Amino acid sequence: MLDTLLAGLVEHGTLTFVWPNGKSSVYGAGGPRATVKLHDWWTYFRIGLKPELAFGEAYVDGRLTVEEGTIADVLEIMISNMGSNRLLWLVRLERLWRRCSRSIAQFNPASRARKNVAHHYDLSGALYDLFLDADRQYSCAYFNEPKMTLDAAQAAKKRHIAAKLKFDRPGLSVLDVGSGWGGLGLELAREAKADVLGITLSTEQLTVANQRAVAAGLAEKCRFELKDYRAVEGSFDRIVSVGMFEHVGVAFFDAFFLKIHELLSPDGVALLHTIGRADGPGATNPWIAKYIFPGGYTPALSEVMASVERCGLYVTDVEVLRLHYAETLKEWRARFRKNRDKAAALYNERFCRMWEYYLAGAEMSFRYDHGVVFQIQLAKRIETLPLTRDYMIESERAMRFAGAGRSPRAHEAA
Repeated sequence: MLDTLLAGLVEHGTLTFVWPNGKSSVYGAGGPRATVKLHDWWTYFRIGLKPELAFGEAYVDGRLTVEEGTIADVLEIMISNMGSNRLLWLVRLERLWRRCSRSIAQFNPASRARKNVAHHYDLSGALYDLFLDADRQYSCAYFNEPKMTLDAAQAAKKRHIAAKLKFDRPGLSVLDVGSGWGGLGLELAREAKADVLGITLSTEQLTVANQRAVAAGLAEKCRFELKDYRAVEGSFDRIVSVGMFEHVGVAFFDAFFLKIHELLSPDGVALLHTIGRADGPGATNPWIAKYIFPGGYTPALSEVMASVERCGLYVTDVEVLRLHYAETLKEWRARFRKNRDKAAALYNERFCRMWEYYLAGAEMSFRYDHGVVFQIQLAKRIETLPLTRDYMIESERAMRFAGAGRSPRAHEAA
């Protein structure tokens, strides 16, 4: 089964498999080139039966090793060919089953959502400092100029988002849904003179974010709470959510947008920044769902728009960021590789292989397998925003976001 799968999959690039008996098979032609070795026959059969789950598990467990090239090279060959729809019937059938059963996998009531968030975001902050920028922005950066550093691209992302929120006067109330370590909220409080409430389900992120607000002298203008979006009450002039919607789950899309409608003031503006898929509705990769983001799902634009329409909100602007996340992940992957020994000291070698597989696989998905980022601007009234996008460009050029107060790593060093 595995031999048939690889023969039917790999056309571009050269992938060599060394089997447990020492024999090898070569698939495809041309570059890039990579060689992997399987160390037992059980792994051989598992990958043949459940390739998208078992391949990653075998690499993480050390039952599959990369003998030539890197795991990124291996995944580039495989995912680039998969992105060309060269999929065996077994993989198609498995994906169809996951899509049919995704309402169960993505069932995220408040209690389960908290547990899912803790699985990933309550890891040591020292781990994230090994590969993120100084502001610890854990979402797609915005590379709007050639040869930008990661820190500059993340600052550009924050400016880009703030411009779409249209801060036309000081004192606007802002809700940041999924506020992370507080970087965006602190930026909006300082530069846009906004009153910000950030909510998160991660206790680790909450502690750091509030400490940063105090250190920056912004605690009265920017506070963070451990709260599910469904529990928020009040009215807000601006609502922003960056990298959180991927954890909502398809069955809860309407609940999310109905809550946005409830909380947004009559003349308010909301901005949703979310990973998405450009090839239509699907299901989460089983390895990612099991080991990295349980309960997570990156939606198709058609799924998001249908829910927005049902919930009575106007879509006032949509932008699709192409390849920006691939470049972001390339930077994260290079930084993690440079600091791999430190990551192993924090956790262990198995964890390092898991993180390498995650970062490399995610990057290649954005390069070759229809992964994109959607920025969707929303309003309750059709006349709320100007008729052209000129205000976004003018505002973005006028902003100088660089980093609000002290960074998470600077605070921890103190």
